[in-house]
Amino acid sequence: MKKRSDRNHVIYAVTCTDTGDRYIGLTVAQGRAFLRSVKLRWQKHVSRSIREDKDWTLYQFLRDNIEAEYTYEVLEVVRGRKPAHQRERELIAEFEPTLNTF
Repeated sequence: MKKRSDRNHVIYAVTCTDTGDRYIGLTVAQGRAFLRSVKLRWQKHVSRSIREDKDWTLYQFLRDNIEAEYTYEVLEVVRGRKPAHQRERELIAEFEPTLNTF
């Protein structure tokens, strides 16, 4: 079965309140619970940063700042996978978040 391409995607920003470092990401929306979708996706990032030995900027930062506080923000909700990924790239270029790997 073909995957749906018309789903809502949430483009989000997570900012470390201690350092001001920021990450912009993208996740599939769970219904209309956009902020909840962001928090679930962030939990996966945190979990993977601990379990996996990836040398990505974000995962390194999470391992080094495990006790830090973060704020979550929905930047945009975009319908469709391709437009969402395109818009995410545009926002990363615009905001230049410190925790995204370029």
